[in-house]
Order: sequence, then structure tokens, then C-alpha cells
Amino acid sequence: MFKRSHTCGDLRKSNLNQKIQLNGWVNTVRLHGQVIFVDLRDRYGITQIVFDADIYKGDFELIKKLSMEDVLSIEGVVRPRDKSAVNPNIETGEIEVVIADYIMLNKAAPLPFVLNNRNNSEEDLRLKYRYLELRMEELKHNILIRHKAYQATRSYLSNKNFVEVETPVLMKSTPEGARDYLVPSRVHKGKFYALPQSPQIYKQILMISGYDRYFQIVKCFRDEDLRADRQPEFTQIDIEMAFVNEEDIYFNMEKLTRHIFKEVKDISLPDSFIRLTYKEAMELYGSDKPDLRYELPIVDLKDFTDNSDFNAFKSVQRVKGIVVRGGAKYSRKKIDDLTKIVKKFEANGLAWVKIKEGIFSGGISRFFSENLQNLMFDKLELKNNDILFMVGGDSNIVLPSLGRLRTHIAENEDLADKNQFIPVWITEFPMFEYDEKERLIAMHHPFTAPRDQDIELLETEPLKALSRGYDLTMNGYEIAGGSIRIHSREIQKKVFSMLGLSNEETNDKFGFLVDSLSFGAPPHGGIAFGFDRVVMLLAGTDNIRDVIAFPKTTSAASLMDGSPNTVGEKQLSDLGIVIKK
Repeated sequence: MFKRSHTCGDLRKSNLNQKIQLNGWVNTVRLHGQVIFVDLRDRYGITQIVFDADIYKGDFELIKKLSMEDVLSIEGVVRPRDKSAVNPNIETGEIEVVIADYIMLNKAAPLPFVLNNRNNSEEDLRLKYRYLELRMEELKHNILIRHKAYQATRSYLSNKNFVEVETPVLMKSTPEGARDYLVPSRVHKGKFYALPQSPQIYKQILMISGYDRYFQIVKCFRDEDLRADRQPEFTQIDIEMAFVNEEDIYFNMEKLTRHIFKEVKDISLPDSFIRLTYKEAMELYGSDKPDLRYELPIVDLKDFTDNSDFNAFKSVQRVKGIVVRGGAKYSRKKIDDLTKIVKKFEANGLAWVKIKEGIFSGGISRFFSENLQNLMFDKLELKNNDILFMVGGDSNIVLPSLGRLRTHIAENEDLADKNQFIPVWITEFPMFEYDEKERLIAMHHPFTAPRDQDIELLETEPLKALSRGYDLTMNGYEIAGGSIRIHSREIQKKVFSMLGLSNEETNDKFGFLVDSLSFGAPPHGGIAFGFDRVVMLLAGTDNIRDVIAFPKTTSAASLMDGSPNTVGEKQLSDLGIVIKK
């Protein structure tokens, strides 16, 4: 192998006539009689190399057998390309290397898919051969963005007096909502560690220990149902601060977010981020992670429908809707498809009227008098060729169904500017909600503090109590979530009790945390950024697997290495585990 003098992205006209050595992969081969052009690639770029039968003294027929992804080491001389052959699309496009000698380092087998276009092959096949897909320009671009985001985060937080502390990977199982990944102990048979869903408790204990500014870029694990923006193992930027309130968190985290986006992609985020309460976000957008790159607010229609002749809406709690500009073009089939979306949220249906020639048309238009129509035109700023969609029912049906309808329409109408990034804080989440079994559960997690003015509501009306929790969202994704934590032993025990934990269960699962709150716990709060989601936004993709080197499928499997896999009886016996057949 020739020792590499340059990378395949280095050479310019300033290198003309130099003798150089390159190592890399064959990207393309083009045969032109007695001249063979090869694009040689490494992670830094592409250089065109030339085998000229009049210059190259080796076996020219062997050169004709080069194929894509062969690994070569070459030696040659840099010369200018003919003016007609200059490639302005690559940095090395003005030069080429005339080959004097080469070494075949490794002959590539026939490829399972062509590496020039990811869309030409199924994702499962690409995941099986992930090491090949990682050679593709898009994936290389994403991985480098991820690297830059790591560096930007670490340098910024370190310069702001945050201390990076590694917390345990093998920890006690303290379920926080999702299922734990459990690790059996060989030494303590019948006992298990859990892989961390987050370092939440440890970082709180670090605050109690006096480390007032902590961060960690950390792997976390959750055994939950997956989708495009989730993985069973994921990375988060974990942050905690002592002696702070919400404003301190907002100020510092906005600066961090602006820094990452500027450093990595030269994107300038706003000097201050929009804030919406949870209630405002749900009422206006039907989502606690609203995409504000487009309008489409949800509007209240109950007063209008109560004064109409449409009786189906008069008995329901809420009637809300969306005005879609230019939506009168929608066919009946299109409207039927949109109706299916809201029915997934248990809505009875999707009512609608089109605006044509200054009046309501189609749908339920006949139930609205001329005077009522005029009033709605004025209040809702309706225009010709708009369509007004309406959903009636309880808030827990109306709001999320219209929220999903809103995002679906925006996607189909391409309303969002893909080069725009709008961060939004969502604040004042409810402390509690009911699960499917009508049990009280924490909306964020059980360590989130209630607002001071709502502490009394914990006893009387817990569902009305608002928390000091907050999420940072961007373009329809939650990119970070956190809260001011409970630092009172009594309040923490009270919250555990409300969640159905007995004193014995509290001591068993969280006793070490509760005890630590007795020894001078300062007020503290923090946040965790979903690092993969942040990188996903920076990379301009909507699939989190595109920004992780070796991701799992939606069934939490790795097609490349075959995990999870079975293990031998000896390993199971050492752990005291018997697999039921």
C-alpha cells in the first residue's frame, strides 16, 4: 500500500505536476478505449484518476476489470483537466491524477444494491448492509453533522462551567413510564440491573452533592413501541442546574440551542423563543409540539354552531375547526380521506363547508343562515375558495383530532418552509393525567415540581394542578423536555403517594432519593435534549435512523448483526435463568 499523501478531497490546481498517493474506493469506472477514468472516493471527497495506456506500464486489460467499491492505493501525477471536462460539482473538479502505479487492496464482491441512490433499495436491505449504506453521501453528511453537534455541545457547556459526569449504566430498576431493559446479575442470582431510561435520579443527586452545573451526552434505553423518530437506545444531552428557576433554564438552553444550530449548520435561530402554555398549544394547534412554520390555527366554532340549525353539534362540549385557504378544491374523496384521520381519534365525523362566490356551499352549509354566514365570514376572515372543517365532541377528542388534521393538511399542501426553524417552549403542563385504566400518572415524571400556587390542589383537585414542567419543541418535534424538580422530601413523598405507591414501595424504589432530599437539597431543575432528534432536524430528514450509525428497526432489531439473539444454555445457567418453551 502506498502511504497516503493526500485525501481524495484535497487536490487542487495548486498541486499540479506533483507526485501524489491516494487510497480509497472505486466510485465509478468509465471506459474510453485506451483511457479509463475512475472516480476514487474516500470520506473527504472524490478525485478523478486516469489510466492512460500510453503512460501506464502495467496490465491495462486488468484495469478494465475494476468494479465499484474495489479498494485501491494509487500513485500518480496531478494534471489539469481539459476545460470541457471540468466538473464544477466537486472540489477537485479542475484536476485529475494520471496513474503511474496502483495496488488492489481489496476486490469488492457484487453489491446487494447500488450506492448512488438510497431510494433504489428497501430500507431493510440497506440496514442489513449498513456498512455499505454508510459510504453513501447522505449518510456520511448526517454522521458528520452529528459529530459537529457533539463538539458544539461539549465545548459550549464546558465553557459555561458545566461539569461532565458519567452516571451508571447498570442501575436499579425504577420504572418511570416506559418498560426497562433488564440485565440479570450473575453474582446476585435472581436480581437484575436496569439500563437507564435517563440519568434523572443521579443528576438530581449530583445537585444535592453540590455540583451545581452538570451535563452528559448519554445513551438511554426504553423498551417501548417504536416509530420513525424513536429508537430503543437513544442519545440525549442531559443537563441539570441548581439554584435556578424556569427563566434560568430558558435563558441558558436557548443560548445552547442557538449555538448548536449556528455552529453546525450556520442557522440563526431567534433571539428569544416563543412560549405557549400547554393549554394554549392544545387549544390553538391541537398538539403540545406545534409546528409554527405555517398558520392553520384551530378556531372555536361553538357559538356559531349553537346558533345554526345543525343539531348534531348542539349537545357536544366543544366545536372547533380549521380554515384551509384554497381548500374548496378538495374532492369528496379527499374529504372522505381526511374524515378517516379524525375518526382515528374517535371523532364521529368531519363536518365541512366550502366558500364559493361569497356564500357557504356543500357539506352542512344549508344549516347556516345568511346572517350567520356573514358573521362567520367576518370573525373567521373567510375568503372565496376556502374550506372550513369542523369537529364536535369532548376536548380530548376534538383537539388532538384537529391537531393531526392540521399537520396532515400542511404536509400535503407543502405549507412548511423546510429551511425555517421555529423553536417553541411549551410550559405549565398538568401535573397528572389518567392512564387507560383511569389511574393517576405523572404527565412528565414523578420528580417534577408543582407550581407553588398549586401545591394545595394536590390534595383537593390534583387534575387541576399545573407543574413546573416544560418542553422545547421545533417544527412539530419535541426536542427537549425538563422541569424544575421537587426538592422537598414531604412533597416528593406526597406525589409518590398520589401515584399509588405505598410507603414501602416508595422506600423500595426511590428510598435513596427521598433520603437524599433530607440532607440539604437545593432548588434545582434541568432538561434533556433528544440529541438524535436535534441532529435529525439539522440534517433535514424526518427519520431518526438516518442520523444514527447503527440503528434498530421499528421492531428493535439490528438486521446487520442479528441482535437480539439467543444465547447458550451455559450462559443462561450461570445467570440462573430458565427460558419457558
